[in-house]
Amino acid sequence: MDDIRATFARNGLVRTSDQRVIAGVCSGLGRRYGLRPWTARLLFLLVLLVVPGSQLLVYPVLWILMPQEGAGTTRPA
Repeated sequence: MDDIRATFARNGLVRTSDQRVIAGVCSGLGRRYGLRPWTARLLFLLVLLVVPGSQLLVYPVLWILMPQEGAGTTRPA
């Protein structure tokens, strides 16, 4: 699992400590792809509504796999 976290951190996928609502997953995704946190949250919700119940699986998995910002990670430029 540390390999996955290291890969996510290298690619700029980290959970943010600022502008987070629950775990910082959507704000981290938004930062990585150049979106505002609320825009990323809405897109995340809209995409996951296509497959009912998927958000109950995807969000917790990302929460576990994405490293916390500042825990040995650097912020993407």
